[in-house]
Parts: sequence; structure tokens; C-alpha cells
Amino acid sequence: MELTIIGCWGGFPKAGEASSGYLLTHDDFHLLIDCGSAVLSKLQTIIDPEKLDGIILSHYHADHTADIGVVQHALYVGKFTNQYDRTLPIYGHGLDKQGFNQLTYKDVTSGITYKPEEILHIGPFQISFVQTHHSVPCFAMRIEADGKSLVYTGDTSYFKELESFAKQADVLLCESNFYKGMDGRAAGHMTSEEAGNTARRAGVDKLILTHLPHFGKLSQLKDEAEEQFTGEVMIASEGMRIKI
Repeated sequence: MELTIIGCWGGFPKAGEASSGYLLTHDDFHLLIDCGSAVLSKLQTIIDPEKLDGIILSHYHADHTADIGVVQHALYVGKFTNQYDRTLPIYGHGLDKQGFNQLTYKDVTSGITYKPEEILHIGPFQISFVQTHHSVPCFAMRIEADGKSLVYTGDTSYFKELESFAKQADVLLCESNFYKGMDGRAAGHMTSEEAGNTARRAGVDKLILTHLPHFGKLSQLKDEAEEQFTGEVMIASEGMRIKI
């Protein structure tokens, strides 16, 4: 598997960049995980959106879904300009009907409900879920293929079950919207220290901090996570590629 960071900012994108969006590729299958603001613009520097095989969403906050509409329009225009003839599946949970109903558009995209208690098979990927602690229903994902595993936390404050969910994962893509010593529980977000602790207790190989804050010194997030986790710690950045 190869993970490419399309966008990594929390809440809204930094100038010239994008909020949450992650491209996971395996066996020429392209799965976009979340599709926040400016993701389509940045995605096009890597692949044409018409080459996407699926999109999966953790939840329906705008910083994770804002570009769904423009992806739909891009594919619709492609039917006239490039003879695009596919219907792109977009997977989302069914606990927010208004959010889910936006996933189907004409004959270019089709919303598909995932059931969190069941394993979801998308192309070469097997995906399991756990509901996170956030202000709206949100699901972390464990994505596996050919013996490799990526765990993406989505948006969440710390909760112990996340450690067992991420057990022995090759990569933990973990939100870190706050710094050590801050309390992210009310906002439904984690700190760098909590991310490091989760990675250590889960025994993962690599920790990537994402959903980054717009304040403070980002290198501090890495330093604080490394106080808890002795494995490799990276701060997500646009265009970063990670072999899993």
C-alpha cells in the first residue's frame, strides 16, 4: 500500500493547502479517505479524479467532506469532455441522513452506507470501524491489504479502545489538533501526547500526526509525541508519500 497525504489541516485549510484528504493506493486501486476543502485541487497534482475507484468518509464535517460536491461536478463534466462512464462509490455512515444523502449525484456518484459492525471490502482493502469520541458520529478505520495495515483515527478525543483497535498496525494516521497539556475533550480532538501514548500502547510501527492545528509550532507536536513513543514519528505534510 502507498499512502499519499493530500491535505492534513484541521478545521480549514492553511493558505494554499487542503484540509483532510488521504489517497491510499494498492494494486492500481485508488481509494480517497475523506475529501475536505481544497482536496480536489491538490488531488489533481497526483491523479485525475476520474481515476478514483472509491471515496470513504469518516464523518460529515466540512473539513472532511467540503470537496465532495466539486468532485461530483468534475466527474459530471468528464462525462461530456472525456467520455467518463463510471459511477464512483462514496462510502459513508448512515447516522447522519442529511450528510449521507449528499453522496449520490446524478449517475456519477453513488452513496453507499457502511455498517460499522461489519468488515467492508473495497477493491483490495478490508476495512473495519470503531466509533470515535467526537461532536458528531465519526468512525476510525483500520484498512488492511496483503498483510499490511493502516489505522486512521478520523476526528476524536482520546479513548482507550482506540489502542486495541490500532494494535500492531504498520501505520497510525492519528489526529493531533492540540499540544501536550491542553484538553481537547470538549472539542473532540487529541493532543500530541495522547497520540504518542496511543501509538506506544498499540505497538504500531509508525505514527503520522495529522489534522494539524493552525497555532503553535508544529515541530513541537513531534517532540511531544516522541516523549511517549519511541518509534518513528512524522508530521503529515502535503504530498508526503509513505510505503506501507
